[in-house]
Amino acid sequence: MPSEQSSPTGRDKASFRSIGLIGRLGSAKVVETLKRLIRFLDGRGYHVIIEDRTATVLLDHGHPEASRRMLGQLCDLVIVVGGDGSLLGAARSLCHSGTLVLGVNRGRLGFLTDISPDELEARVGEVLEGCYEVEERFLLDAELYRDGTLMGSGDALNEVVLHPGKAVRMIEFELFIDDQFVYSQRSDGLIIATPTGSTAYSLSGGGPIMHPKLDVVTLVPMFPHTLSSRPIVIDAASEIRIHIGETNQTYPHISCDGQTRAVAKPDDVLVIRRKPQRVQLVHPLGHNFFEVLRSKLGWSNRLGD
Repeated sequence: MPSEQSSPTGRDKASFRSIGLIGRLGSAKVVETLKRLIRFLDGRGYHVIIEDRTATVLLDHGHPEASRRMLGQLCDLVIVVGGDGSLLGAARSLCHSGTLVLGVNRGRLGFLTDISPDELEARVGEVLEGCYEVEERFLLDAELYRDGTLMGSGDALNEVVLHPGKAVRMIEFELFIDDQFVYSQRSDGLIIATPTGSTAYSLSGGGPIMHPKLDVVTLVPMFPHTLSSRPIVIDAASEIRIHIGETNQTYPHISCDGQTRAVAKPDDVLVIRRKPQRVQLVHPLGHNFFEVLRSKLGWSNRLGD
């Protein structure tokens, strides 16, 4: 499979035997869609395994259950019903097994979960018949060190964010890329985003939109003290090192895909690298990144349309 490319595949129906289901909790619409999906897959004779947390909202479903991580070992395909946040969480767990992941949108924007519930059976059916594309997306690993000791870690498909948490104070830090000093900065923090995350938090911070095939990372300052500070795009193979200033009066938080993974102290060091494993996203044939942007961001259509 080509690295980081969207490519049609010719799998036949028999290659999908076990299909895992993950759903966002707390939504009646998600439960409704999951039940439709179970009926559809049962009718086609597939072995369905339901994530254990998802199973708590599906009473008497009659199917085996497994943890999210185990779904990656047991299933050929995992279908996530929810928003992009639901798919982000699933992707972090499933990237280790290389399991194919398909998203059904029951959220708001749906940059990653691109099957509409209105066309659920038709589009999922196409995928099961082998009419789909696979797109690889890379993730980031973040590690926080204190005096050389690992204090916390996390991984992210969208972004790693250094931010002040509940405090309303600027953070002082130094940025190094591949051991080369870049700058010292006073700001509300820094967003380190993948191409996948370039349409998420990074976009609201003024970062560029990056095509998912690019093997790059963008660093977006958050309200920097100097107006000359601008986003930087670097090679995804680079090692990013952030040294928290010794005179900081706040303890910055490190968040991965919106979840706090560690709290830093002055003089701590945050190291961010590209994760070796990648998530395998499935799209129905004809998936078009620019069409998604036009639809989700309200861009204009061609003249005369």
